[in-house]
Amino acid sequence: MEQESADLDQLIRQRIRSLRLARGWTLDALATRCHISPSNLSRIETGRRRIALDQLVPIARALDTTIDALVESGDDQDVVIRPQPCNTPGYTTWLLSRERSLNGVSIAKMRITNEHPVGAAALPVHPGHEWFTVLSGTARLQLGERTIIINEGNAAEFSTMTPHAISAHDGPVEILTILDHNGERAHLRGGTSS
Repeated sequence: MEQESADLDQLIRQRIRSLRLARGWTLDALATRCHISPSNLSRIETGRRRIALDQLVPIARALDTTIDALVESGDDQDVVIRPQPCNTPGYTTWLLSRERSLNGVSIAKMRITNEHPVGAAALPVHPGHEWFTVLSGTARLQLGERTIIINEGNAAEFSTMTPHAISAHDGPVEILTILDHNGERAHLRGGTSS
């Protein structure tokens, strides 16, 4: 436990120094912005002085970051995502981003085996934009009355105010998709296809 605390302490110090250097600031420049003496800031960065919470607040503010970002753990748990498959008839989805990550967008991998085009009257509509790229196979994108074939390696981006659906074309297709909040709610939580 003590070693973990020391490792996190060192990681915080590295983050402070790295953010300072990334901005091209000297110790004096950061010290002026956070109202800490340059010698105390130097001791904080080098580990010769304990980091106190009342020092982290102005340092984080001066570096235009948050205390959470400075003190988050450096272990693999906050990096590695182990997606679990979510199965619905004709679709398997793996959520590849954490909830509410990346400014409100979700990233998902989908394996689509459903090859039955949806009638234009049944195509869903919701506010927002969607993007996907085909990892393997061929996708059929229905946008209103249009049917667009998207081959492996190609991508599509479209307004979701247009009635739309994605299905497989000539065998299973795997896609990587980015959905905004409305798209996530409609397609991942609602259990329907794009």
